[in-house]
Amino acid sequence: MLAALVLLLIAAPCAAGQQWLIGPPYGEAAKFRESARPLVGPDAGRCPDPCEAYDVVVIGSEIEGVLLARAAHDHGRKVLILDPRPEPGGQLLQGQMLVLDEPLDKNGRSLVQGRMKYLYDGYNRRTIRRLEEFEAFYRELLKPVPIESGIEIRDVRTGTRGGVRTLESIEYRAPDGTMRRVTAGYWVENTDHAALTGRLGVKRIPGLESLFKGGGPDPEYMAATYMLRFRKVRWRELHKATLKEYPLSNLQEKYGPYTYVDRNFGTGFSRIMDRYEPSSDQLKLRGLNMTNQRGGRVVVNGLLIFDVNPADPGSVREAVELGRSEAPRILEFLRANLPGFGHAELDDLPDYLYIRDFDRYETLYVLTRDDLMSSRMFHDNVSIGGYPIDIQATRRFPKGIGLGKPDRYGLPLRSFLLKEMENVIVAGKNAGAAADAYGSVRITPNTALAAEVIGILIGREEKHLRELDERDFMRIHRYLEKEYKIYVRE
Repeated sequence: MLAALVLLLIAAPCAAGQQWLIGPPYGEAAKFRESARPLVGPDAGRCPDPCEAYDVVVIGSEIEGVLLARAAHDHGRKVLILDPRPEPGGQLLQGQMLVLDEPLDKNGRSLVQGRMKYLYDGYNRRTIRRLEEFEAFYRELLKPVPIESGIEIRDVRTGTRGGVRTLESIEYRAPDGTMRRVTAGYWVENTDHAALTGRLGVKRIPGLESLFKGGGPDPEYMAATYMLRFRKVRWRELHKATLKEYPLSNLQEKYGPYTYVDRNFGTGFSRIMDRYEPSSDQLKLRGLNMTNQRGGRVVVNGLLIFDVNPADPGSVREAVELGRSEAPRILEFLRANLPGFGHAELDDLPDYLYIRDFDRYETLYVLTRDDLMSSRMFHDNVSIGGYPIDIQATRRFPKGIGLGKPDRYGLPLRSFLLKEMENVIVAGKNAGAAADAYGSVRITPNTALAAEVIGILIGREEKHLRELDERDFMRIHRYLEKEYKIYVRE
């Protein structure tokens, strides 16, 4: 059934013009498949053990790194994804984070670009709402790229080139127990738990502990979320109940700040959720973000879990079980307190979490809150970002904070190049941003576009990424606009 859905979505252009599931066939990419020069790693000719050489090795299967891998592959590079998790898909599929945050500028215009735009267009048109529809998008994106899930990194070997450390090779244990070694021109950290960068002995960017007075020396992270899915929800009833409370000031007075419901999405209801008493102090039911998945199905982002260490499989398993066991209690609470949920039932629940925040490491440029709030642009922009600076709750600071609402800002290539490792790229939530700026930068479309653009650069540029200068980027930006309709100029 899933395969048939994938074929149907690929073959049929969408109603609004000639659009495709993951974007149009890229006009220039095919030319580079034959002509691209290999970028095999610095030790490709002297790997000390039998090993396989690649142009790009991506560690982890979060969608941002998959976009990078696909773009590099489309330009003829030899790419491999090694995934420490047992199944691919990261927060999007395994964590079922199906409530999409969309960055907008001050005029309300979407900032989503690149292949992610096709996902967001489907989401907003109600054609990509359910898990199987997200799976179809993801798996078609991944299809031509080789991936090995369930691996364990056992050893990393580094060297020095031009006075800067390089990552030369990785040894890993495959799911069948065999040991393998790979080398690459570029390595990409694309996990939510620093599976690669955490092994390199590089400098950590101070986390949320740096924002809160009395935070102390220990690292502080935003809570993870266990996503909740329901069926037999009467969304129209929920919508009508909120309309009866208008004007908006009355609605929010009754249900809490930011409460709003339309035919597709719902937010807020914090005054109701504050009355919920969880079974563990590791849990908090905050205000809800909800998506109507059609046919009475609803997905909810609202159950926070504190003190999750995503690098510890045991911690993750315990958190998942805690969320799963809490779900029936939350269902009963919503049945009794939230319009439209009186007859709701639990739908299939995820086996993983939505991880917002973990250790990140210094990049060539670390974005600051001032950069975001001043709408700063850079000559080496690889993305245009936006989104309120949203610092979610932590155990010691359970309310979370908002630190401003930027308009639009640039994300430079340098914020995705690890400072102390010449050939390591960081993707997605590993982006180089100070703790306060990270509250906005972390939103998937911001870093997904950057990853896709970096993949394109790896595919077509003869220079090393660190050698690209201002003149190169003037040419690159024109190329992105012409071939991809991606606009990231200053």
